[in-house]
Amino acid sequence: MTDLTLTPTLATLLFVLTCLCGFQYRRVWKAEGPRYQYWLYGVPAALGLAILAFVPLDLTGLAGVSR
Repeated sequence: MTDLTLTPTLATLLFVLTCLCGFQYRRVWKAEGPRYQYWLYGVPAALGLAILAFVPLDLTGLAGVSR
């Protein structure tokens, strides 16, 4: 199996997109909006959280980081 890691930039971008999708999901949920929008915003938010939770960060090469 290959060594799968996230760079800090990619992890930050994924975190921001996940937060935006989660915010939109909550907005649609509170307004009792169309059901397809639950899926449209909920699936990317859930996948983003799962990726951030289970894929490690690659911190090699960062100044000041001790391993």
